[in-house]
Amino acid sequence: MSSPISITIPLLNPNEPETLLAAIHVSEGQQVSKGDPICTLETTKSTAELEAENSGYIVGLLYNEGQTLIAGDLLCYLSDSPDWTPPDTDRSIMEKDSLSGEPEGLRITQPALSLAREHNLNLEELPVGPLITEKDIQSLFKNATDLGMLQPKSVFDATAIIVYGGGGHGKSLIDLLRTLGTYQILGIVDDGLKHGEEVMGLPVLGGGDVLPDLYNQGTRLAVNAVGGIGNLKIRMDVFHLLAQARFVCPAVVHPTAVVEPSATLSPGVQIFPHAYIGSEARIGFGTIVNTGAIVSHDCVLGDFVNISPGAILAGMVHVDNGALVGMGATVNLEVKIGTRARIGNGATVKSDVPINNIVRAGTIWPE
Repeated sequence: MSSPISITIPLLNPNEPETLLAAIHVSEGQQVSKGDPICTLETTKSTAELEAENSGYIVGLLYNEGQTLIAGDLLCYLSDSPDWTPPDTDRSIMEKDSLSGEPEGLRITQPALSLAREHNLNLEELPVGPLITEKDIQSLFKNATDLGMLQPKSVFDATAIIVYGGGGHGKSLIDLLRTLGTYQILGIVDDGLKHGEEVMGLPVLGGGDVLPDLYNQGTRLAVNAVGGIGNLKIRMDVFHLLAQARFVCPAVVHPTAVVEPSATLSPGVQIFPHAYIGSEARIGFGTIVNTGAIVSHDCVLGDFVNISPGAILAGMVHVDNGALVGMGATVNLEVKIGTRARIGNGATVKSDVPINNIVRAGTIWPE
């Protein structure tokens, strides 16, 4: 290990960015081996242990047991030496200069900063030097009234929504949302477009760094318009970023699509025109069922699955996390498609496809 490794809080549940630091199994300066447990994390749906990626020493431990953290927060570093000094800034600690609006030298975690902004707390009143946590901010309100009784001064708009991504998939989602007539689209967030440009008459609001400001202004909803066909990690990273900023991704269904009443759609699902979701089908988080696709009865689609236009899934098909079924492909009854497998356009799948396997376009599987 040539340079220290940052140990950050993972996203255990795609729709629940907060996690409880239930237990810490290490102490500052402690030597650990690869695979040793560092901490235990808990969400409302799962418990997991965070393990050391390599052997080394725990340096710069920032939090205590019982604190609530956000996915992406820095927990500590793993270093070759217990004497290594961590940097003053990191992903979790917001140490701002005079241009950022925060007092110079202020050290505050991202959850604490979001909470302070939400309640219009004067950051000049916070002490400079020690790390300010979410718990510290909460304690400031206890003398006056319980924090849960306070109303944020920003106005929450239940219809306001942003589209993250201004490419082709984003344009399709803009039309879908406009057809629904339920949401007010504020604009586009895209790291590759210039602020002030327009996409289908909507302004580009900036890149991912504008999410906290949009949240504080009362926007809580977003759709992920990064398709990620060539690189699924990009789409997953956008969901992670939105979760860190506490945005919710609703399931959106085009009015011409048919979703049977017994089917289940998870948050972040996108169902496009003329698609069909059959009886008791279950569609996982962030999955796309594109135009004219058929997902028959009792199918189970995992998280981040992409069913391309015109694909046909017979009954009781299982498609695991991150898999792609190409345009016009046909998948036979009860077939299982493994995690991150890719089914090419026009292929016919007659039996199970292993994890990460590729079925070439126009072929019959197994060959």
